Amino acid sequence: MRIGIVGGGQLGRMFIQNALNYGHEIVTLDPDPSAPCSAISHEFICADRNDFDAVYAMGKACDVVTIEIENVSIEALEKLELEGIPVYPQPRILKLVKDKGVQKQFYSDHGFATAPFALVENRDQINDHLHLLPVMQKMRVGGYDGRGVTPIKSQDDIHSGFDAPSVLEQWVDYEMELSVLVARNGKGDVLSFPLVEQVFNDEANLVDYLVSPARVDQAIEDEARRTAERLISEIDMVGLLAVEMFLTRDGQILINEIAPRPHNSGHHTIEACFTSQYDIHMRAILNWPLGDTALTSSAAMINLLGEKGYEGPVNYDGLEEAIAQGGVYPHIYGKSVTKPFRKMGHVTVLGSSSEEALHKAKAVKEKIKVIT
Repeated sequence: MRIGIVGGGQLGRMFIQNALNYGHEIVTLDPDPSAPCSAISHEFICADRNDFDAVYAMGKACDVVTIEIENVSIEALEKLELEGIPVYPQPRILKLVKDKGVQKQFYSDHGFATAPFALVENRDQINDHLHLLPVMQKMRVGGYDGRGVTPIKSQDDIHSGFDAPSVLEQWVDYEMELSVLVARNGKGDVLSFPLVEQVFNDEANLVDYLVSPARVDQAIEDEARRTAERLISEIDMVGLLAVEMFLTRDGQILINEIAPRPHNSGHHTIEACFTSQYDIHMRAILNWPLGDTALTSSAAMINLLGEKGYEGPVNYDGLEEAIAQGGVYPHIYGKSVTKPFRKMGHVTVLGSSSEEALHKAKAVKEKIKVIT
């Protein structure tokens, strides 16, 4: 199969590494000539992901088209779909996900529990929803990896909020953040991965650690997976969907956001599951059997982020020391330049339990520093 990927980042790179095992031919499109996918794609097209003509031309030369980032030319994907080229996730799913306001309204309209929210068109309208404070203001379009999100704790903070269409999401008193990855193929087969517990870096608003299986009761695990499986079925999506959730202190599960693609919270599946998230995404978009998502080992993962104060040619200091112990698997994304908090790689650590894997992962994090 000739598979086209719009986007050339690390998610696409790891998808390619898996797809090569099956002999597929991969074409990627990205504006960065040194994007992580550029060195290992069968064909790399250097073009803007929102360039209608470039995305359309790439898709016409492929058997199936997918994405590894949502900021793409949906219009080109819609035209490809109309002309019979399979596009997964479907363009209408990308429209749903692209606007956080549309997302939140979908959850509310279809009976999925989510945090109380309001939609505003500009900064001044925040004053109409003071009863929700404190809130997290999220720009409806354009936010990514911690950008386009800002806290508003009191009326005094409104002046520093975004003057743009936004979601005001009431702060949730949560015990932990969770994630479920769930896949669905064209036949309607649905399969989810074991629940993942996420620990965030508050400064960068990115994941510091993830742990699987999550350290929760089985009833919570079952409810979270049922919710994700119902969601992907109700939106009638084909592909892989990451469903990020809050577990509140009183035991409720609330949907936070979704991403219709491989996701940071599923990197550990490469070493820790029978079928990785990249393999199951490939299987889903080709309408193949989905495989087995069970864990073969407890696992933790750390993101390798660029250290503060360093910008330039990258050096992974301490990597050799970290891999001296067993069960440590680094993944370097092939980005030549580091910047503060830029995702440069990740490390998966296996253990006999979630606690052991997390303990080892924290030790690895202390060893590896992404500097120049």
